[in-house]
Amino acid sequence: MPSIPPVIPRRKITGMSAVLLPFKNGNVDWECFEAHVTRTLDASLTPAVNMDTGYVNLLDDSTRLEVLSRTQRLTGGRMFVAGAYVSDQQGDAFNSDAYRQRINEIQSADGVPVIFQSWGLTGQSEADIVRSYQSLATECDRFVGFELGEMFLPFGRIYSLEVYRELMNINQCIGAKHSSLQRQPEWDRLALRDKVRPDFLVLTGNDLAIDMVMYGSDYLLGLSSFCPDLFGLRDRMWESGDADFLQLNDVLQYLGFYAFRAPVPAYKHSCAQFLHLREMLKTNETHPNGQPRETTDLEVLGGILEQLQPWL
Repeated sequence: MPSIPPVIPRRKITGMSAVLLPFKNGNVDWECFEAHVTRTLDASLTPAVNMDTGYVNLLDDSTRLEVLSRTQRLTGGRMFVAGAYVSDQQGDAFNSDAYRQRINEIQSADGVPVIFQSWGLTGQSEADIVRSYQSLATECDRFVGFELGEMFLPFGRIYSLEVYRELMNINQCIGAKHSSLQRQPEWDRLALRDKVRPDFLVLTGNDLAIDMVMYGSDYLLGLSSFCPDLFGLRDRMWESGDADFLQLNDVLQYLGFYAFRAPVPAYKHSCAQFLHLREMLKTNETHPNGQPRETTDLEVLGGILEQLQPWL
């Protein structure tokens, strides 16, 4: 039976936060988007744009590129990551040319690509998946891998440990986001990381277990977009050994369990609702084609916000 790994106290956590793309009257609210990128930077987190939290699979080319341009200006040389997303259909072949175009767009904006999965990428054999990443690496100074459970998007795939090891062996791959929403596969990846490549970032995407940072994971989360300021505070608490880390983490986890309940993709509307309650967005709209939550959620989210007041 697998055992629980040891906690690693007082470690410095690398936090990457997927930035919500806000909407007003059906259009992107660029003013609020820029404010949220700035808020993320001020919390000492790395902004992650054009990710699932930013509706990347629903964006047209001009909007996606505008996100990159504005983020480049706001970060001013500081690191940000961005999803290299390729739209395709089930049964399509791996579209290497489209991925290379996305990678070059991101690098031209001084960002680090996150290789988003697609039907063409994940529909391949394990050996071909590895060869695809190795080929894309020739376009990159550095990139972040990404494995995504099907509860987020239907073309998601959690790789075997053998594939994960091969990602670690690609020098340009600085880390990989893991979004299975399960602890054991992530613990397995941490153990492999420690043996194979200690500098590799195992970036938890487990919004249902944000305490994975206690065991050596770093993170690239959608939940942190609800309150990047409190995630930054939480991370500093862990590094300093502040026992209040646990209390704050518990409330943030309560928020995660509520916001990421089924249907999981609707968490983006929960994020807009929560940020509107915090008076950080002008509206609580989701993308016009996004999955909505009920207005009755606002009462619960307001109660969670009240519980977070001691740290705000």
